[in-house]
Amino acid sequence: MRTRHCYLLGMVWGIVLAGAPGMAGRAAGAEPAAGPTKASRQPRLGVPAKRPADGKLRIVVFGAHPDDAEIRAGGTAALWAARGHHVLLVSVTNGDVGHSQVFGPALAARRKAEAEAAAKILGTASRILDVHDGELEPTLDNRRKITRAIRDWSADVVIGHRPNDYHPDHRYVGVLMQDSAYMVTVPFFCPETPYLTANPAFLYSYDGFERPNPFRPDVVVAIDEAIDKKVEALVGMESQFVEGGANGPVPKTDAERAERRVLVAEGFRSRFASIANRYRGKLIELYGEEQGKQVRYAEAFEICEYGRRPNRDELRRLFPFLPK
Repeated sequence: MRTRHCYLLGMVWGIVLAGAPGMAGRAAGAEPAAGPTKASRQPRLGVPAKRPADGKLRIVVFGAHPDDAEIRAGGTAALWAARGHHVLLVSVTNGDVGHSQVFGPALAARRKAEAEAAAKILGTASRILDVHDGELEPTLDNRRKITRAIRDWSADVVIGHRPNDYHPDHRYVGVLMQDSAYMVTVPFFCPETPYLTANPAFLYSYDGFERPNPFRPDVVVAIDEAIDKKVEALVGMESQFVEGGANGPVPKTDAERAERRVLVAEGFRSRFASIANRYRGKLIELYGEEQGKQVRYAEAFEICEYGRRPNRDELRRLFPFLPK
């Protein structure tokens, strides 16, 4: 009987110890093994972003397709990058219908490779969001995507299309950028992504559309120093410029392709020269008369009213290649 009593007592203690792991160790003075608690596994919600401490600017340029950011701001991006600042070129769609003969995943993969090659030339980073070309809409989900992208980069400057443009994807990039211009600072909007404590400066990239309002050149940047890199990057996006994008025609021979590359390069140089000539007065205002008159190629930007409104001194800090 005594043996059975001891046996039952041992079973009870075994069950107790099994239900309280680490009890025996604590009784001996040992610390319990540290494991993740439920709280530690949860993301910290509504916390401010920690800004990188390298003292460099951080810039995000949004384009609707894998070529738009490079066209609109590739030269200025290269100027920032050459001075050690951090530039991310984001395509909000994957470009999967922007060709006359190829479409779908095969084209999306090709355009991603072209964007990455262009970024390598310009000295920037590249990112393409998972939205089908031609199907971008100003939805809450897409507003969250744009907000997270800006926060993840800890952006000081955000650039994108104006919301009046011939292409619906272009227009909605502008709308989504505007819709994020305040929300990036709101702690419990997308609370799993640390929010920005300072609103970036938001700017529109240049376009020639006049209605309902024409483009206003608040900042015009001389890109002569970067024009060769920019043109090389754009000519390398052959699916769009050498092969004609969604409207073709695709070159039929190697000789025709080589000729098209030359024409594309000349066309882009002429395009960026026309911006310099159109806004010559602003270049003289920003660079001084002597230097402003000598600028051959330029990119232009308009300050969006919905983000931070930089004054003249802050603009020169954000665009440090402008003369003091």
